Amino acid sequence: MAEMNEKAILQVQDLDISFKTNAGVVHAIRGVNLDLQRGETVAIVGESGSGKSVTVKAAVGLLDANATVNSGKILYRNRLEDGSEQVIDLLTLSKRELRSTINGSKIAMVFQDPMTSLDPTMTIGKQVMEGILLHKKVDKAAAHARALELLELVGITDAEKRMKNYPHQLSGGMRQRVVIAIALASDPEILICDEPTTALDVTIQARILELIKDVQARLGISVIYITHDLGVVAKVADYVNVMYAGKIIEVGNVNEIFYEPKHPYTWGLLAAMPDLETDDDRLASIPGSPPNLLHEPKGDAFAARNAYALKIDEKVEPPMFKVSETHYAATWLLHPDAPKVEMPAELAARLERSKKEAERYL
Repeated sequence: MAEMNEKAILQVQDLDISFKTNAGVVHAIRGVNLDLQRGETVAIVGESGSGKSVTVKAAVGLLDANATVNSGKILYRNRLEDGSEQVIDLLTLSKRELRSTINGSKIAMVFQDPMTSLDPTMTIGKQVMEGILLHKKVDKAAAHARALELLELVGITDAEKRMKNYPHQLSGGMRQRVVIAIALASDPEILICDEPTTALDVTIQARILELIKDVQARLGISVIYITHDLGVVAKVADYVNVMYAGKIIEVGNVNEIFYEPKHPYTWGLLAAMPDLETDDDRLASIPGSPPNLLHEPKGDAFAARNAYALKIDEKVEPPMFKVSETHYAATWLLHPDAPKVEMPAELAARLERSKKEAERYL
């Protein structure tokens, strides 16, 4: 049996992935570690191209044909019918084995655009029933009843009628609810949400986030959110993994990341969020662009964009420094011999305002 944190249901260990392209080999994932516990919500946040989606797609065998997993493990704690547990390295399973034993029935995904997830030629009812019939081995009457129950669970009004509709007959928000119902059809233990609200307007987005949170509480499932939107993270996550250039560079519980961040990249992401408490309508941005991983950077990959970079950042990649039992950050600023550098005063004041506002509602 592979070694695994006894509390985790899913654990990524030292994952390393590269892609062969016409321009050369892109080292997209560079030693990623991540833990997910039962009933917990973990967010992976970062700019586009940071490796968020690639990390979780590796777990369900959805990597492109030009991908190579160089090293690492993705361990899943599988509960058997007799109550015992079995730890499986998902990277050792073939795509066929993943489809028959893990995907859908144990781990399900909700993608960003429901129109690409739904079959335009099939009714909503048939699409929800498909997974039930495949994984649950029940007759059509039982599958129909379960599909109806799921559509009602995700807030589809007049569900019996909607089962006869096709995707184009539903609004964007309703389509995303259907996609969530399909993901839940086989009672998975883990739900992976890959930018599930990006294609929706703000009002519908908030409803979908509340829906996923409500469904998680009712069913006791574990959730992984992949997003570039820290506003989403603040509403849903227990723990946050900040990703940059194929690596996790800061991890902590949601309060640690939002109120006591330690990595300059996290400072930049938080500063870039719109601030409704001031009259200043300017949006902050992180200067420069992420590195081209065709040519792996020497030292800290964020150094070229980091106003607080030290000389060592150009030569040696920082390790994860421990801030607390749950909070770690990969920045040389946390080394005992590093100069004392605090986050920008404007950001610190803003985070303090946010913290006090949040405490008002506790």
